[in-house]
Amino acid sequence: MPLKVELKPNERIIVGTAVIRNGDVRARFFIEGEAPILREKDILTLETANSPARKIYLAIQLMYLQGDLSSHHRVYFPLVQDFVAAAPSSLPLIAEINNCILSGDLYKALKITKKLIAYEEELIAHATGRSGVREGGASHAISQGIGSDDPDEGGDPSPGGA
Repeated sequence: MPLKVELKPNERIIVGTAVIRNGDVRARFFIEGEAPILREKDILTLETANSPARKIYLAIQLMYLQGDLSSHHRVYFPLVQDFVAAAPSSLPLIAEINNCILSGDLYKALKITKKLIAYEEELIAHATGRSGVREGGASHAISQGIGSDDPDEGGDPSPGGA
């Protein structure tokens, strides 16, 4: 079944290794066959990968687009190890991402890594006093019985989580 794609004026999409830029009017087309596909809103660059979680996303994005997991593992695993060391309560999300990578579902790994980015943003906001970690936010599912005991990390130190 072909994938129907609609692009806004001047929007970009990556199909395989080609970047396609739409013209000045909205366009609709169908993609038949197997190829990695990313819309412009889902693409990170070296410049926009400006946080640890975003760097993890970029590593997975490169695995997905290039179809070469092994050459990116030497970048991916140290990033993940550092992230978990800094935010142990992220382990459930990291485990889910790793399972997707191991099962070959890199697109789903990217989607879950977006949750990791949101969680990282919440932790930073909490640590800098800009806002608390919200119940129901990206961290809520993680903190349910799995939160870190480290109050600087943003987890709930009380027994049983939130």
